[in-house]
Amino acid sequence: MMQEKELVEQLMRPEAYPHAPMRVRMLQTHISWVFLTGSYAYKVKKPVGFGFLDFTTLEKRLHYCREEVRVNRELAGGMYIGVVPVAREEEGLRMEGSGEVVEYAVKMVELPQEAIMRRMLQRGEVSSDDVCRIAELVARHHSRVPSTEEARRWGGYGQVVKNWEQNFEQTAQLRGRLVPEREYGWLVERVRHFLERERQRFEERGELIKECHGDLHSGNIFIVREPGELYSEGIYIFDAIEFFKGFSCSDVLADVAFLAMDLDFHGRHELSEAFVSAYAERFEDAMDRQLLSFYQCYRAFVRMKVEGFMLAEAGEAERAGIEERIRRYFSLSCRYARLL
Repeated sequence: MMQEKELVEQLMRPEAYPHAPMRVRMLQTHISWVFLTGSYAYKVKKPVGFGFLDFTTLEKRLHYCREEVRVNRELAGGMYIGVVPVAREEEGLRMEGSGEVVEYAVKMVELPQEAIMRRMLQRGEVSSDDVCRIAELVARHHSRVPSTEEARRWGGYGQVVKNWEQNFEQTAQLRGRLVPEREYGWLVERVRHFLERERQRFEERGELIKECHGDLHSGNIFIVREPGELYSEGIYIFDAIEFFKGFSCSDVLADVAFLAMDLDFHGRHELSEAFVSAYAERFEDAMDRQLLSFYQCYRAFVRMKVEGFMLAEAGEAERAGIEERIRRYFSLSCRYARLL
């Protein structure tokens, strides 16, 4: 396996791409590098392994590249093109090359970064019409996807309970330090009581447990107002979870709850309500308002947990912002818990 530093340096060269871009920019997460070339984006998975994810071999990275294209194809509206090799040639590494394959990449049409929904929310540019269009796409997708035995195994009642207990365990260090001791204890008991009281209610929704997007928030949605050379105007929902069924398989309301919670977090409750109402109109059989509140509580709590993980590695300049988000997500989680 080649060194990560060499891979990144080689793929930052414009001459490494078949369409000869003027420049290359890179975005990265803890599990991938994304190389932006102006026309196309190429996502390369990092050779990492976590408890819920294993990208440690080239064969596995190829498999999950293919899975990423599969799970994103319907909601991403033509954004995903396919899987291409990163090959070693005489001049160096080349994307879509013909030499020895050293990596694989998911090739996508590059959409304008200013069209990411999260940035548009911050600029006040998202309308109720936008969220209704998103609701229509998501409801249609959810209604088409079959409920399989595998999905029900990964996303059923037992997994929901397990996920919550893991959340409590992994946020214990925040209790009494960044979130109030009394309110934290109240939320834990509220959630556990609801899960115990409503077990049959969860189990009766087996046909609504499906392979969903799994990460449906405003950072994973493009709202494109003007067409470009390679893309049309429209909604593009991308970056669905391909690497762990325990995250992607769930009650469809867990998907809906993520974006509804995210809109609330951004202070746009009217958009959250418009999104939920539009979804309910199009997939009425799936809607249960109290269960939606339960999953919104879950999504806000998970976001708090993730921010807590980030806090451990943050520099001094970042800590204040992360701590504020932890408090806000916890407050939002409690707000939903009061409806249970």
